[in-house]
Amino acid sequence: MRIALIQMNPLVGGLGYNAGLILDALERARAEGAHLVVAPELALTGYPPEDLLLRPRFLEDAASEIERIAGHVRGIDLVMGAPVATPKGLLNAALWLRDGATRARYAKQVLPNYAVFDERRYFHPGSEPCVIDVCGVRIGLTVCEDIWQPEPAALAASAGAELILNLNASPYHRNKPRQRETVVRDRVAETGCPVVYLNMVGGQDELVFDGRSFFVGRDGRVQPVMPAWMSGLAFVGVDRDADGAVGLREESVQLEHPEPDSLLWGDDEDGAAAEPAVTDPEALDMYRALMVGIRDYVRKNGFSGVLFGLSGGIDSSLTAALAVDALGAEAVEAVMMPYRYTASMSIADARQQAEWLGMDYRELAIEPMVEAFRLGLLESFADQSRNPGDVTEQNLQSRCRGVLLMALSNRTGRLLLATGNKSEMAVGYATLYGDMAGGFAPLRDVTKQWVYRLAQMRNRISRVIPERVITRPPSAELAPDQEDAHSLPPYPVLDEILEAFVEQEASVDDIVARGFDRVTVERVARMVFLAEFKRRQAAPGVRVSPRAFGRDRRYPITSGYRAG
Repeated sequence: MRIALIQMNPLVGGLGYNAGLILDALERARAEGAHLVVAPELALTGYPPEDLLLRPRFLEDAASEIERIAGHVRGIDLVMGAPVATPKGLLNAALWLRDGATRARYAKQVLPNYAVFDERRYFHPGSEPCVIDVCGVRIGLTVCEDIWQPEPAALAASAGAELILNLNASPYHRNKPRQRETVVRDRVAETGCPVVYLNMVGGQDELVFDGRSFFVGRDGRVQPVMPAWMSGLAFVGVDRDADGAVGLREESVQLEHPEPDSLLWGDDEDGAAAEPAVTDPEALDMYRALMVGIRDYVRKNGFSGVLFGLSGGIDSSLTAALAVDALGAEAVEAVMMPYRYTASMSIADARQQAEWLGMDYRELAIEPMVEAFRLGLLESFADQSRNPGDVTEQNLQSRCRGVLLMALSNRTGRLLLATGNKSEMAVGYATLYGDMAGGFAPLRDVTKQWVYRLAQMRNRISRVIPERVITRPPSAELAPDQEDAHSLPPYPVLDEILEAFVEQEASVDDIVARGFDRVTVERVARMVFLAEFKRRQAAPGVRVSPRAFGRDRRYPITSGYRAG
């Protein structure tokens, strides 16, 4: 038997579009002699469809698309993920289609309701296994979270499954790929059944799906069948050994290359993805995650491109490299907006980077705007002496820049990217309606230390960020001789405290016990709590850590709890 796995990039809510992707893959698989085609979890609706699932018309339209797809399934079998309404409730289902009709359905048993997942809001859990027969091979169906618990796979095996298909919409974060492989190996060891793990790919708002479909044979070896971050078809052969046991083999892959065809994706002689020579593959993987998040947010929402403020600092410089790699230089515009505190090296470095990347670049001085606002407020501030380092003065600069960038975004139809990072957003080191202005924030879940690591990794592939940007002390350049270190703990210290406090939910006492200064930890914890109102108004951004602000971490804005 030959199985075709569709590692697809769906559009949430795009029922006709997603059905078209499935049908196109079905025909290509048929031409390659496949017997069974498999599409991921909720392939028809995209993941997560959220409250679209509460709209009766949406579910009716989804049912109509299932019927349309089934009409094309003749002489070949299809397993695909889709929502199915039943008298008991809505199911997150895997459907088996054959000869123009749905022959069986499996309801996801383990509905995750943690981190970014909220499936119990929408779905009714299943309790029964579903084993289908294709070419004499008994295949047990499971969906995503089912494979993370022993029971669903054990039920399938006890019902006679010789092979388990696991349909996934598993979002990426650091370390997630290794966790998946460990879990699947455990299920194979427990059941004795090989497992095929199919994942979707692409960006959906904050989430990015990395693909990386694979199978694990009865020997426990992990065999990748599709690369990360790319859509396409993978063909897997199913055989029986002399004892009649089912075995799997990788056969071939048909990749659909992303556009633009960046050097980061590359090609080998056979047209397959080739890895660039880097010494930090973990950083490369995260970089690609951010690229995919930018690319799909821009394209799926119909923007013509992106623009952002390029300050000559590390955050906007990394954003520039990511945007050009994701979209192509022709779709990217950078705007340098100098003021009296902007260092000449910042302007020179911004110009240099724009030249290297080949993106559109302009300079707009904000001094006249800032002075106009200051003069307009002179009477209101008459009882207060002017202090160039005052937060009000600093925020006027940032907000003038925000006004210019939003005007350019409106006029050009390009999406404004906010360039702030996770460390700054955690402690509120950002200006509402100023540098926080924007529709998407690629670095929202990237700490300052990771910003530097990603920049260094990218420069080792090719020179895109001036070295001085990476080596000079970071500064907002909103006041004379300003450096971030004057307002915040050193970033290596800050980021380690934030990882413990935000991602691990460690208490202040726990963090102090790890060797950190109590005054510093208490100060950071207080800043995190106080900045919740800013984060609630911030642009969405790509989730790359195990716990991001927003969908992952939902804290009240108004709260009397400050103990940490």
